[in-house]
Amino acid sequence: MSNIQKVDELLTKAQVFYLATVDGDKPKVRPLGFHLLFEDKIYFGVGDHKDVYKQMQANPSVEIAAWDGEHFLRYYGTVDLSGNDEVVEKAFELMPEIAEAYKANNWKMGVFYLNDATAEFRNMFAIEESYEFKY
Repeated sequence: MSNIQKVDELLTKAQVFYLATVDGDKPKVRPLGFHLLFEDKIYFGVGDHKDVYKQMQANPSVEIAAWDGEHFLRYYGTVDLSGNDEVVEKAFELMPEIAEAYKANNWKMGVFYLNDATAEFRNMFAIEESYEFKY
């Protein structure tokens, strides 16, 4: 199993994970559930009409935190918001109810991955494993 697959597996086990951004000088954290391992990158998606997307445009440094019942994951880096239409199509295949809402409202899914990223697998006291991803 590759290192990026380990990150994807923990996110899958956690089901819900948390994305932290910055809004001006205030932290903002929200739960997410969608992620997709595609071409050795983990993609996430949010509506490009949402504040979270605008916050990432203004400050691309983010952190994702997850807990799978055994380990914590801290996955942080710089978002790449260049998008990927193939990932959007796959996301809508996996989540048809989301696809319907986006199409009905003429919204666009903004997909992103983390570049210059670090993934730390942690227990309560220390980092057990750490991996770097540069694309």
